[in-house]
Amino acid sequence: MDRRDFLRTGLALGGAALASTTNCATVDTAAPSPAPQAATTPPAPDSWEAFRAEFELTHDDIHLSHFLLPPHHRSVREAIELYRKALDANPLRALKQYSPTAEAEVSRAAAAYLDVKPEELALTDSTTMGLGLVYAGLRLREGEEILTSTQEHYATDQSLTLRAERTGAVVRRVPFYTDPEKLTEEAAVGGMMQAMTPRTRYVAVTWVYSVSGVKYPVRALADALAKVNADRSEEERILLCVDGVHGLGAEVETIPQLGCDFFISGCHKWMFGPRGTGFIWGRPSAWQRLVPTIPTFYSPAVRIWAKDDPPSALPPGPLVTPGGFHSFEHRWALNKAFELHQRMGRERVTARVHELNRYLKEELGKMPHVRVRTPLSDSLSAGITCFEVPALKPAEVVKRLEQKRIITTVSHYVTRYVRAAPGLLNSHEDVEALLREVRAMA
Repeated sequence: MDRRDFLRTGLALGGAALASTTNCATVDTAAPSPAPQAATTPPAPDSWEAFRAEFELTHDDIHLSHFLLPPHHRSVREAIELYRKALDANPLRALKQYSPTAEAEVSRAAAAYLDVKPEELALTDSTTMGLGLVYAGLRLREGEEILTSTQEHYATDQSLTLRAERTGAVVRRVPFYTDPEKLTEEAAVGGMMQAMTPRTRYVAVTWVYSVSGVKYPVRALADALAKVNADRSEEERILLCVDGVHGLGAEVETIPQLGCDFFISGCHKWMFGPRGTGFIWGRPSAWQRLVPTIPTFYSPAVRIWAKDDPPSALPPGPLVTPGGFHSFEHRWALNKAFELHQRMGRERVTARVHELNRYLKEELGKMPHVRVRTPLSDSLSAGITCFEVPALKPAEVVKRLEQKRIITTVSHYVTRYVRAAPGLLNSHEDVEALLREVRAMA
């Protein structure tokens, strides 16, 4: 069977059963076998200690760096293992049996948590892939502008640079803070709004900046942009694009509450999702401004392609979901991470993350030899705390802490700070251990 014949079979991936949640496309009505289920679904934990027991994390070190790469929760591990065994035992049968239902369930679980519609979601492998797909596909004319900040992550910055080179568009970068710990909402939003021009078409910001721990007031920026857009035509409307990975799973807001047009995130950080998973959400009107970069394997698209008809009736999210073969067992298990957070409750999660980080910032701020660089306010910070010990380089501080079995990181940007990110897998004792060692650096 050659590649074209294989694709025609409708075994293609990318959310095949999403058509059951939308009237935009139809799929075969034969019901596939149900996806494998983990042996047990853990109840909402009664304590954070019980929650931490669901992970196979060693206790040799104090881990304050899980905002980069955390371990898998038990429910995620079990789902991955069940799918892996099925794929190893009979790969093609497993592909036929589980792909449509599993990917549809992932989209439904994600949509329920995010408070959006499943057909508005494209599944990706990471935040970086999502950023690349969005910024590579935005409709832009020569001379039109993308406005962003000088504080953006490399993935956003370079994706925008590459897009500008291909289209002749202009990327304008403005700083919205000098000293992050002194940032105000008015300064953050005002700095962006003052940089707007009649040729601005997109604004690219990050919800929580890993360089400084700053949480950008996305809702306030969205409201300010709405006033500008009120006097613009649809094609000149400014779209707000957000890298949301360090807010997702740590902050309480849903996507509609943020008010953005595109939200891009990985799921293997604060969500405790399978490694190598992510998504793009787009407002229906915003999807009309984006051209897919990688052909989808969404099965209605494959059948349309086989008939040489345009895929005009496809849902926008699946249309942008990259085709090809993925790490299936990881993607299919992603719904378990969203279900986990639904059981815990987003308010409870956010309260815990802020409690630990607020205490860390307050205690560090009492040390005369330390400068805290993350805002103290919960409205402008989240789960990442950045600080300096001016007498030492950040890398030296991280090295000394590691010698004491405390794992922190350095923000490798133009500005470099020590980063600690106490989260759901940490205790107050972990934070106290860090504080004790930093005090000893005086």
